[in-house]
Amino acid sequence: MNDIEQVNSLLLMASKDLRALEGMVGDPEAFADEIFGFHAQQAVEKVLKAWLASKGEVYPLTHNLATLAGRLEAIGEDVDSLENLIELTSFSVTFRYGPVGEEEPLDRKSILDRVRQIVGQVRRSLGEAV
Repeated sequence: MNDIEQVNSLLLMASKDLRALEGMVGDPEAFADEIFGFHAQQAVEKVLKAWLASKGEVYPLTHNLATLAGRLEAIGEDVDSLENLIELTSFSVTFRYGPVGEEEPLDRKSILDRVRQIVGQVRRSLGEAV
């Protein structure tokens, strides 16, 4: 798969995770926070990997959003908008196999808005490249 195909594939999959979030945002009884958080993390992970691939970078096989953001920053990309999304990393593994616990419920609307923002931002910035 060439870089453009890889970027488009990752963006498509990120968009699917985003649509899943949109369907889950208003129904915490049907979709546990762990499930919602997992899809939020996955959408961000895939869009960051698409961003890296669009720059000709080989992205690491990791679920750690801080690692991916660090790679983007290392090549000169502005990653300030990612700061409040890094916390989703725990949903990729830790909460994927166990409950979130006694913490407050996720602010799903806020998370959805932030994920929409980064997916849209990356899509717009790559618009002509893909």
